[in-house]
Amino acid sequence: MTGRIVVVGNGMAGARLAAELHARGTDRKVTVLGAEPHRAYNRIMLSTLLAGKIGEPEVELAEATGRGVDLRTGVTASAIDRTGREVRTDDGDRIRYDHLVLATGARAVVPPLPGLDPLRLPDRVAAFRTLDDCRRILALAGDARRALVLGGGLLGLEAARGLAARGLDVAVVHRVPYLMERQLDPAAGTMLAGTLADLGVRTHLAVAPTRVTADATGVRLDLSDGRVLDADLLVLACGVRPDTALAETAGLTVRRGVLVDERLRTSDPRISAIGDCAQHGAAPTGLVAPAWAQARVVAQLLTGEDPLARYRPRPVVTRLKAAGIDLAAMGDPADGPGEELTFADPARGTYARLRIHEQRVAAAILLGDNPSVGTVIQLFDRGHPVPTDRRALLLGRAVGGAVAAPAASPALMPDAATVCQCNTVSKGALVGCWRGGARTLDEVIAGTRAGTGCGSCRDAVAGIVDWLSKADPVEVGR
Repeated sequence: MTGRIVVVGNGMAGARLAAELHARGTDRKVTVLGAEPHRAYNRIMLSTLLAGKIGEPEVELAEATGRGVDLRTGVTASAIDRTGREVRTDDGDRIRYDHLVLATGARAVVPPLPGLDPLRLPDRVAAFRTLDDCRRILALAGDARRALVLGGGLLGLEAARGLAARGLDVAVVHRVPYLMERQLDPAAGTMLAGTLADLGVRTHLAVAPTRVTADATGVRLDLSDGRVLDADLLVLACGVRPDTALAETAGLTVRRGVLVDERLRTSDPRISAIGDCAQHGAAPTGLVAPAWAQARVVAQLLTGEDPLARYRPRPVVTRLKAAGIDLAAMGDPADGPGEELTFADPARGTYARLRIHEQRVAAAILLGDNPSVGTVIQLFDRGHPVPTDRRALLLGRAVGGAVAAPAASPALMPDAATVCQCNTVSKGALVGCWRGGARTLDEVIAGTRAGTGCGSCRDAVAGIVDWLSKADPVEVGR
């Protein structure tokens, strides 16, 4: 069991690790250094904040303070002395550690364009990564009528939809011929562009920006095809890059991210890395569910709760959180082994594609209204065999008209079914929390953390809580 633990980073990974250590309660001193001056917050809910659907208090994460946890916000780690086992901070402090955990996250990519200085963005231009970025965008949007978003990936589309929800005329500029190319195929990307157009978001595809001109009155974006777009606000959503500067300076092995093994240890066994800055396997994930799983493994190892704990990556499901858009993508969208099933209804904005290999869902894209989305996610996540009638998965309904869902009510849902992907919370865990005394949705969420990640499962959690509140105790135990 480790005595002095220092966590560099108070983002979603670092804050979760502090909470996991705090929950295990044994004697140790935990110091958390957060470069941002704020309380820890849920970064993936910033698009919901941008849309005006929630306020800042609702993106804050519960912090682990007291009982040996020393949280220091607004403090940046400037160097690591691996020989002396010290972390040096920008305010001149030296903090000794027995084990150090890097949770430094990632930084927004500012494209190398004339007119953009990554150290000081011009007026009317903002990145979209942090709470301060979100505040800047909201301040600029207050007197804006037109907005441009550079980047047609997941974050860019969430930002675009959020600004459109505030009444702005929004256009997305994307270098690739179709949107969300990492998760979608060309057909799905094209149909998604049509859905966005119906929601007031225009797209300019297969065109690159060449120059940004901005001042206090507006912004101009020159494009590679000779066109010029004018707006009152430009949002940069061009991806992120793992923040590995501290690790590199300390001499740790870094590729795209800080390399870690299945124990999340770096090339120095007394230093771990988790979250967006860490690379386990081919590339960093940039997603919350793996970061939180990594935090749990590190906590189990450092406290001695489970010396055999290892990080095992789970299949990743991507959900687009934007009003009016239902999108789930999983697996590699590129062609691969297995059979392909595809259905498209452009008039309704519905697209479904499944790749089935060895009777398992290897990849899937589901856009629009599809009642089988929950079933497909469960099959993909758990690696279970697909049903004989594949049309039920593809179309959402079997030949006889029955919905292709594994359970028409929570009573029939298996206890092992995962309800919250971000926190890996099963239906059985929700029932167990209820049996343990939780009697409201907020209490169940607090007890299980279900719904505290991307938020897409909150309706499902609410439905299960509603069922539990009405069900006979015998039925609950099924």
